[in-house]
Amino acid sequence: MLDWTTTAFVFPGQGSQHAGMGADLAAAYPAAREVFQQADEILGFSLSTLCFEGPEEELNDTLNTQPALYVMGAAILRVLEAELGSVRPAMVAGHSLGELTALHAAGALEFADGLRLVRERGRLMKEAGVRSPGAMAAILGLDADAVRDLCADASAQTSEPLVLANDNCEGQLVISGGRAAVEAAVPLATERGAKRAIPLAVSVASHSPLMASITGEFRDALDATTFSEPVIPVIGNVHAAPLTGIEAIRTELAEQLTSTVRWTESVQYMRQTGIETFVEIGPKDVLSGLIKRIDRAAERITLNSAEAVQSFLDTQR
Repeated sequence: MLDWTTTAFVFPGQGSQHAGMGADLAAAYPAAREVFQQADEILGFSLSTLCFEGPEEELNDTLNTQPALYVMGAAILRVLEAELGSVRPAMVAGHSLGELTALHAAGALEFADGLRLVRERGRLMKEAGVRSPGAMAAILGLDADAVRDLCADASAQTSEPLVLANDNCEGQLVISGGRAAVEAAVPLATERGAKRAIPLAVSVASHSPLMASITGEFRDALDATTFSEPVIPVIGNVHAAPLTGIEAIRTELAEQLTSTVRWTESVQYMRQTGIETFVEIGPKDVLSGLIKRIDRAAERITLNSAEAVQSFLDTQR
């Protein structure tokens, strides 16, 4: 049995999606099936078919990826509630898009409101990629300060913005910004001792100044969305600290578009405040791998399939 007072739920962002996600869950649990059906009705198209069957290329469009991951997380949460009753971890956190799923888990965002907001976030980020095309790259084997220096030098060299976008764990960082700046940074990273520098297959420069063109529009969407005070502390990406108050949530989500995802510090904060077990709720096990590298002593549980959920439920009864 888990000690809920030392347990955190964590929710992944883009990169965890895959065709087939949620199909076994919906087949096994009516509560999950109902969430996918509700999402189809709200969005006006069959997101469930896209999740369950693909095609992968369409699922990987950020316009669809973001609501797909949100719905998958919400479906697993609904199953836990249906099977175990009230489930209340000590904290929740999400990586990038996952922060909105975390807010839903914390009672700060109703499912339908969150789904509409996530869909709009995906639409706007896709639009930002059209207005200001950019690039991203993973940098392996350099620390955060070295990567910040790398970004500054490549940006100066190309006169394009380049920033540390994701501080995922020690030695696994992601940079984001202008395409020329990323192209300049990749060989520079190798010269400076990076084990690898890998351009990512994206055209949207997430968590960089290139997202600034949509921040105002997304803030309008946030202002039009009803939020409640979270009943569980939510650790935000921007400051790696709890979000206190509804206005702080709106500000966080707007700033997050152009800010570094401080995942390493978020996990460290949760560990320092007593979290011993992290339960990842989503289609893969990306965050569990990162948490292992941040703190090997932390216990990790991944709920990414009907089999994994059933196994977990069996231990909690």
